[in-house]
Amino acid sequence: MKQSGPVRNTTTRRGFVAGAAAGAVAVAAPVLLRADKAAATQGDLEAAIRAITKGVRPKEDRVKVDAPPLAETGTAVPVTVTVESAMTAQDRVSAIYILLEQNPEPEAGAFHLGPRCGKAEVATRVRMFAPQKVHALAAMSDGSFFTASVHVEVTLAACVEIDVK
Repeated sequence: MKQSGPVRNTTTRRGFVAGAAAGAVAVAAPVLLRADKAAATQGDLEAAIRAITKGVRPKEDRVKVDAPPLAETGTAVPVTVTVESAMTAQDRVSAIYILLEQNPEPEAGAFHLGPRCGKAEVATRVRMFAPQKVHALAAMSDGSFFTASVHVEVTLAACVEIDVK
């Protein structure tokens, strides 16, 4: 195969800058579109708890939240919730909820446990907006609720919002 001349790079500086700008907009668009709400308020957390418990006041007992006291990044903070329960028909955990008081959406996870579940324990990773308390709420089969919380310091936030004005 015969070449008809030297191969030329047809990319111009203007074309490169336009392409880079389009790439930056594509990457930033999801963050920019969510800029309407930066962090939940205490009222948002209380409303989420009321929606789950239907007004029943949770007791601070039987629930243990295990999370690191200091997380280097809020991208994937490990959280384990354990509830003391015999997991019998009379004393069974039907659901475990994880709530974060400073995230844009307070409810970080909902885990429904069936009657065959032998242990009331869930483990997951959550994204954290800022240093905050991780709340766990356990719904029992008799309609009662138990709760516990632990504070986690986050050095680098994961749910960063950009203020667009």
